[in-house]
Amino acid sequence: MDVCQPTPHGPLWSTDTMTPQAQPNHDPFRPLARAPRTAPAAAVAAGVLLAVLVGSVGTARAAWQHITSAFAANGNASQSEGSNFTPMDPAQLDRLEPQTQAEALLERAVGDYDGAVEQISSRLDRWQGKIQWNSQIATLTTAALTSNDLRVRQSGVEVELAAYGLAKNAASLNYVLHAAASREHAKKIWALWSLGLLANRGVGTSRAVQALTAHLQDSDQESRRWAVAGLALVGSPQIIMPLLRTMHDDPSPRVRESAASSLAESGMLTREQRLAAVPQLLNYTDDPALDAQTRTWAFQALACITGQRLPSDSGTWRLWYASAKVN
Repeated sequence: MDVCQPTPHGPLWSTDTMTPQAQPNHDPFRPLARAPRTAPAAAVAAGVLLAVLVGSVGTARAAWQHITSAFAANGNASQSEGSNFTPMDPAQLDRLEPQTQAEALLERAVGDYDGAVEQISSRLDRWQGKIQWNSQIATLTTAALTSNDLRVRQSGVEVELAAYGLAKNAASLNYVLHAAASREHAKKIWALWSLGLLANRGVGTSRAVQALTAHLQDSDQESRRWAVAGLALVGSPQIIMPLLRTMHDDPSPRVRESAASSLAESGMLTREQRLAAVPQLLNYTDDPALDAQTRTWAFQALACITGQRLPSDSGTWRLWYASAKVN
């Protein structure tokens, strides 16, 4: 695996369009399909279930073609050759349904259109309760969360929360914290992911991190992997040490790999925040308690974070670090 490649750990299960607090006794979870990534850390495993679900998603490009067609089919939004219509025009966007607005703007954010991120931010309140989770949103949020632009990743988080019907408030946080304690595995892993989404937007960050860190001790590796995925979404310095400990101590190579990827490039940390992991990663490169593969991930993470392409040799890296005075 190339841990420098941003990789989503997106949810297998999602809410319906009802807000969690609106129907607390309603079971809102249903399976959804998500396009697979080639990197093992991004394989959102659920055995045969995942294999059945994956087939219906298609690629991000197919989703984007669908969105373009939606614009062309709208009576006020023709994209025929020679038309003066621009998909980023707010007046034209206002004539579209919220679902199509969200899909179109997220597609354009992924495509680096100027103003797309700002348009998403300005429309979020109007979308709440009016957009639904579907295969298009699934594909586009996957693409957004693998963007090299942190603002685009944040837009993906916002759209995903809106599509889940999760308002950014204490009621949603309490709902998701309760779901994270569920014995139903699908509900639990959705909640672990959603805790990270909410915490990233400043909703109960400390409580979410505490809960996710506690789930790093769960007995099953998939719950631990999703706890890592949730932590990676948070985007605050307090997640670095739990991820480092998981990379070092977890008995599962898949979980250790996910933690390494989260420290290296995926997730919502800035480069400056990731630099705080460098001293411990240096220690991991020659730690005799670690297996060879985990030491390799430590070297890869160092390369991703620092931008240096040095040999996989602990001494070389330590000399560079001492001379570079990385903070």
